[in-house]
Amino acid sequence: MQKGYAYDCSAPVGRNFAVDFKPDLSPKEMLILGVFGGRYLRDCRAEYPASWFNSAKLHPEGMPGHSKDLNLFGVDASQPLKVWQEKGWIYKDDPRGWFEWYCRYYMGRRLPDEDTRQIKRWRMMRRHIMQIRNHCRPGDIFCRPRQRQALLHWAYDSRKF
Repeated sequence: MQKGYAYDCSAPVGRNFAVDFKPDLSPKEMLILGVFGGRYLRDCRAEYPASWFNSAKLHPEGMPGHSKDLNLFGVDASQPLKVWQEKGWIYKDDPRGWFEWYCRYYMGRRLPDEDTRQIKRWRMMRRHIMQIRNHCRPGDIFCRPRQRQALLHWAYDSRKF
């Protein structure tokens, strides 16, 4: 957790999500599959259950950058944090972005305005699902790997379609 930030959890872990928010994957499952080049959450592991990191694909501590090979689809599908900041996508209390918000939401933190904003952003990723369905054969998980990796970063499991 970033220095000077604390939050209350008002919902049970992994439950009582907004009715229009139904992610396919938990944060733990995402970390095991390989997201964000293994870069995220390395410096704040104490905030989350240790079990999330047992089989997580994480970039080595102390090494700069990230490892696209750790991503499930072996491709880079992220924009630099600076781009997110310039576009206003970063909430002040979640400086790592959507995934940090999702982890804290999963843990039970609720911030009604921010939750609404982030869930709206999550829903907007569905356009990539339609592109995959329209351009890929069912079961071909290597068709459109960047889109599939991007969907995985948003807790969508494109292996299902």
